[in-house]
Amino acid sequence: MRIDVLTLFPEAFRGPLDVSIVKRAREDGLLDLHIYDIREHATDRHRTVDDYPFGGGQGMVMRVDVLDRALEFVRARAPERGLVVYLTPAGERLNDRIVRELAAEPRLILVCGRYEGVDERFVEHFVDREISIGDYVLTGGELPAMVLIDAVTRHIPGALGDAASPEEESFADGLLEHPQYTRPAEYKGWSVPEVLLSGHHAKIEAWRRQQRLERTRERRPDLLEGKEEEDDPG
Repeated sequence: MRIDVLTLFPEAFRGPLDVSIVKRAREDGLLDLHIYDIREHATDRHRTVDDYPFGGGQGMVMRVDVLDRALEFVRARAPERGLVVYLTPAGERLNDRIVRELAAEPRLILVCGRYEGVDERFVEHFVDREISIGDYVLTGGELPAMVLIDAVTRHIPGALGDAASPEEESFADGLLEHPQYTRPAEYKGWSVPEVLLSGHHAKIEAWRRQQRLERTRERRPDLLEGKEEEDDPG
């Protein structure tokens, strides 16, 4: 899978994407990641990428002409046209379903906004999907892009080394993940649930399923639509 990132701050991506699973996926050739500086496509000596909003208002807006040139340049780097994703608080909120949809694409082009956002004409004519990582505002789209890259990479075949791993995590079946335990079996009087030490796989799976339901009911009841009815034996 190829991911291209358009940003005003390429240096922000150094470090977070050079460790752990993302690093291994890049080294193994599973993830082809490229970061591009939008300022390289400004035409004036000051490398201007933004301007005041028409109609007045606070802040600055990223220019459609600069973004258009930057996107055209990046698209030419690979044969696949690529799905253009703009990271913005106004986008659809990222969830497991969207991550899986994006992971199925051969190429993503992520556009990181800054300031008051980008000229709407760029969104209307070039952007395929607008994505938000939550109902809050960040300084720019760089951190959301990193979150998206990390989440998508986990679904690239071979990236985790265990094909079943993504299916056992939170949200894989629409529920939060069950509690996890490891050695020692007892610590400071705190014991691991006996069922996990029983070796009875059916009972362990039933316990984990119940824990997922209870944890989701307590922390994210919005995820439970239809789930409790499905699990009701009556």
